[in-house]
Amino acid sequence: MLASLRRRAKAVAEAVLPPSFVVWRGREQRSRVALTFDDGPGPLTMEYLDVLQRLDARATFFLVGELCEQYPELVRAIAARGHELANHGYTHRPFPKLRGRELSSELARTQALLPAQRNGRALVRPPYGAVSPGSLLTCAREGFTTVMWSVNSGDWARHDAEEVARTFAATSASGGDIVLLHEGQPWTMKALPTIVGELKKAGHELVTVSELLA
Repeated sequence: MLASLRRRAKAVAEAVLPPSFVVWRGREQRSRVALTFDDGPGPLTMEYLDVLQRLDARATFFLVGELCEQYPELVRAIAARGHELANHGYTHRPFPKLRGRELSSELARTQALLPAQRNGRALVRPPYGAVSPGSLLTCAREGFTTVMWSVNSGDWARHDAEEVARTFAATSASGGDIVLLHEGQPWTMKALPTIVGELKKAGHELVTVSELLA
């Protein structure tokens, strides 16, 4: 159901909205890939950061506003490690179920808890990847680029590190890809060395979403 809605919204977005308002992947002129993590921060955030540091990998974290209020020290830690922080709504409710003013409030409340945007448009990822033409337009009107993904790790459905790694290995990532991953999941964290290793072996540089879109 969600996949079908995403396909319809994508068709509308590509027909109506400028490319800077919603993206599924980045530029392909260089072999660069962006790892993204949804649903944090949380109790496993520091362990995720330690693994990424050991792997010399940077990523973009799409954070939930109410969790940022609960764990402000983790928001600071993500930024201090050189990762990008972006908006994932305040309550993690699906954007299409929110009225325009509710969605605008969720975006503003969460963005106020994140480091100031250095340049370009702020980034947002809709919870569950749920979008509608109306929610995409609201995000665009509020100054956000909606960031979807072109490679789905499947870690939300597969709770085994080897399965997540195999699923990713079976997907031929290419320059410009945006990879969907999640925080707070031990199996995802355990799969990261294999995922990052495969990407680097294929010659990809791991960058943030903003760098991928620049």
